Amino acid sequence: MSTEALARLAEERVDHRFKGLPPDADGRTVGELAAQRRNLFTDDFPTPVLALSAERLEHNLALMETYAARHGLAFAPHGKTSMAPQLFHRQIEHGAWGITLAVPHQVRVARAFGIQRVFLANELIDTAALRWIAGELAADPGFRFVCYVDSVRGVELMDSALKGSARPLDVVVELGAGEGARTGVRTEAEALAVAGAVAATGTLRLVGVAGYEGEVPRADPARVRSYLRRLVALAVELDKGGRFGEAEEVIVSAGGSAWFDAVAEVFEEIPGLSLPVLKLLRSGAYVSHDDGHYRRLTPFSRVPEEGALEPAFRLWAQVVSRPTPEQAFVNAGKRDAAYDLDLPTAQVVRRNGVERAATGVTVTGLSDQHAWLRTEPGADVEVGDWIGLGLSHPCTSFDKWQLIPVAEADGTVVDYIRTFF
Repeated sequence: MSTEALARLAEERVDHRFKGLPPDADGRTVGELAAQRRNLFTDDFPTPVLALSAERLEHNLALMETYAARHGLAFAPHGKTSMAPQLFHRQIEHGAWGITLAVPHQVRVARAFGIQRVFLANELIDTAALRWIAGELAADPGFRFVCYVDSVRGVELMDSALKGSARPLDVVVELGAGEGARTGVRTEAEALAVAGAVAATGTLRLVGVAGYEGEVPRADPARVRSYLRRLVALAVELDKGGRFGEAEEVIVSAGGSAWFDAVAEVFEEIPGLSLPVLKLLRSGAYVSHDDGHYRRLTPFSRVPEEGALEPAFRLWAQVVSRPTPEQAFVNAGKRDAAYDLDLPTAQVVRRNGVERAATGVTVTGLSDQHAWLRTEPGADVEVGDWIGLGLSHPCTSFDKWQLIPVAEADGTVVDYIRTFF
């Protein structure tokens, strides 16, 4: 982990690139601004401003560390959720094996900040990206990189791009989650053909199997477990066929943020193989959790004895118009808030330092820079009020903000999280 690169984030100057920060912060470094411990509500933060709860963020990091350890799982949280190297660093401090990513740009960000283990949950066939990865592997013996393969053609393209590489590139066969699902081989026969193609190269090394149970069509506990058992059976079959002969361990990987309880259960059933097994969970949305999609789907609602994640995001916006008793508008819209899964929810109203529940206030729509609020009779909302909004879907919340204040419960801002999308 590159502590120097992380330290340089604190040296970046605050300016017009970063929305939601006090205007008089311009010219200060991020570190200087953090050291001032300004208050989100009283020290000139303009709206809209997205904030992360310091306490809830730490709670979520610790909870998933404990969960993975309890179930014997290695953990490579999906970094595309936050694209925040500071959070990658904290996830690894909380026991993560490495970081999962999706595309080459994200790998470049991770490497710039010294991430030593990257699991790319995608087949990588871009020649320039593959050659760059090969260069990283050659230059750093401690760098571990694993990516998907799901076609013989993909293997051929990868092999062609990697000719002459100093180290083989580790790959896992991706098993698709069913007919109509996303990527991955559809049948075990196709998986065996891909494994055979990998064995015929001198540039790739087969080290396991992987998949994403969140793509199981009409997902329910039975269907998800059935798919995961297919994934485990594929690992067993490939092992019996000697396909992992060059590997040091067998990776079996799955786990989004909706079914990781099923992953933990089925992975406990993995039998002994010829090599040690790395049971690799990849859930990413847990780091901030949310107030919508993942709050409804989280496995912790099915296994409450394991604990509970807490939504760490809140978007603060200000009422700028109250044209009728039934309607109000705040100054945050699609450019500020996630809306691909659910609209934001009005949670609290803040006026003159007093916070109360946003009773009778509902977000009904978003324009680019406004949220439309329906106000029921008796709803106490007026121009100038701050409205705290809960968001649904962490991945499309982080990506709208380049520098996110981390605030304690009383509003004291103790850090700023830099994102790279």
